[in-house]
Amino acid sequence: MITLDDLKSNRDTQITVACIAFFLIAFPLYFSSQGGIGSGSGAMGGVGDYNINGNLSYVEIADGIEYIADGETFSIDDLHTDAIDGAEDMNIVGVRVVMSYGEDESGGNNPVICPGGQDGADTISGTAMHAGFNGTADGQNNGGSGAHDVTVEWFNSSMVGATVSGLSESAIVEQIDSMGAGLGTYSAEISVDAETGNEVSALPQCQRSDEGEEVTYSVELIVFDYTIAPAFDETEL
Repeated sequence: MITLDDLKSNRDTQITVACIAFFLIAFPLYFSSQGGIGSGSGAMGGVGDYNINGNLSYVEIADGIEYIADGETFSIDDLHTDAIDGAEDMNIVGVRVVMSYGEDESGGNNPVICPGGQDGADTISGTAMHAGFNGTADGQNNGGSGAHDVTVEWFNSSMVGATVSGLSESAIVEQIDSMGAGLGTYSAEISVDAETGNEVSALPQCQRSDEGEEVTYSVELIVFDYTIAPAFDETEL
């Protein structure tokens, strides 16, 4: 316990009290300057430096295995966030369609009778759609197996795990929170453009055919849970 006499006569006590007083004044002033100046959104902080932390997770809304004929398109419709428990409380910031596939080409694979024969690379295209947001991406099996995904996002993904300067907290939220934009209907499409490989012989055993591919797919919502905190710089104290 520090007494008045100690404060008057003991130099160590005086230094201790001075340090306590400094931090009691400095810390509130620092966080006030980082979180209150220029704020137009009530409790949210004003323009400053902020750390954005969080993690991305994926919620599956459809999956399956489908044989898709050459030149055909398989549609995945009637997907809605109403089927997901608690979807209204999720910050849904995107959707992705994940696809994997093999090679269904037949004929011409006997290296003795048909030397040099090779399967042709097929192109598998995926499209994801939601409320005016859409995207398409292609992948190939290159004569064997393959996989790819198509991702559509409606948030600023560059802010994930970053330190952002020169923006208010409310301006950051506008870029990383979907504000319900992820709710509603979703759809996806997968199409196949099959190619037959080279035929090195006119023998019937060397004739090739490729009528399509079997595609394993899943449609997943992208959810971003985040926190925003003032970036603390000890040198400013």
